Amino acid sequence: MIRMLHKTGIKSSHMYAAGVASIAASLASWMMSRNYEQTGYDRADHWGIFIGQWAPTFFALGIALRIEETHADVEEEAKVEMFDRASGGVRERAHART
Repeated sequence: MIRMLHKTGIKSSHMYAAGVASIAASLASWMMSRNYEQTGYDRADHWGIFIGQWAPTFFALGIALRIEETHADVEEEAKVEMFDRASGGVRERAHART
């Protein structure tokens, strides 16, 4: 699932931003429910906690995507190095050309 998210262009910074937005939305929903509904603090607390529980999921997905981003870079470097070794160094590197 993480690899699929990474391939679709979702970055770890997007998930971190969603986590921060979830915290802000949790606070906003708690305040709005507390101020505009006459049901009391219990219902406001439920709304705030419900939305606030999304934040750890977004942060965890952000960490997993960060690992995938780092792993993809390392994997790509390993493929290039393996190709160079397999060809006996015959392939000319772009920076070595004059």
